[in-house]
Amino acid sequence: MNSERLILFTGHFGSGKTEIAVNYAIKSANSGHKTILVDLDIVNPFFRSTEVKGQLEAQGVKLISPNFAATTVDVPSLPAELYSVFADKSAKVIFDVGGDEVGAKALGQYFSHFQREPYKMYYVINIKRPMSAAKEDILDMMREIQVKSRLKVTDLINNTNLSYETTICDIIDGNDLIKEVSQSVYIPISYITGLKELLVQLPEDLEGELLPISIYMKPPW
Repeated sequence: MNSERLILFTGHFGSGKTEIAVNYAIKSANSGHKTILVDLDIVNPFFRSTEVKGQLEAQGVKLISPNFAATTVDVPSLPAELYSVFADKSAKVIFDVGGDEVGAKALGQYFSHFQREPYKMYYVINIKRPMSAAKEDILDMMREIQVKSRLKVTDLINNTNLSYETTICDIIDGNDLIKEVSQSVYIPISYITGLKELLVQLPEDLEGELLPISIYMKPPW
């Protein structure tokens, strides 16, 4: 796990960042850390970490989930409880951030707090999703999120997948493209995520530490 206390996961729609945020929070709690997961994903109502609140709490993860339902404002008001995560230095805090302008703006409200201590901001990439299949599209979205949030992406994650149809070749293709992104912006690929049974078959020369994940997020149909 990272030494940084504040860990952010963002990425374009369909990148899988919520799944990774949930897995990371559970791994953190299982490692003995006091862990809080902040759900700032207001883009996709079907794949929010709030949907697995019971499982998170059973694993010792506290969930802070603002209610954005029926709001029409550009940046929804956020509960005062959110500010407590910056004051409680004993907690490891994971942020699941929506991958669009509204989600990034919501995060940007806390810019001054993130300036006071180190943080990790992971940009999750799944090249099998629309708007993430070309280097320039990935770079454009990443720049937009950084501008709106006023925070800097520190690391990249290769989460290339086609759900349960994912192959080793898919992940390797993701590595090749994301490596180009990494070299363009001088940001390292820190993790390759996926089901354990796939990750163990990957060649050893790919960039990024292998991070096996379990599937918690499932569509409501």
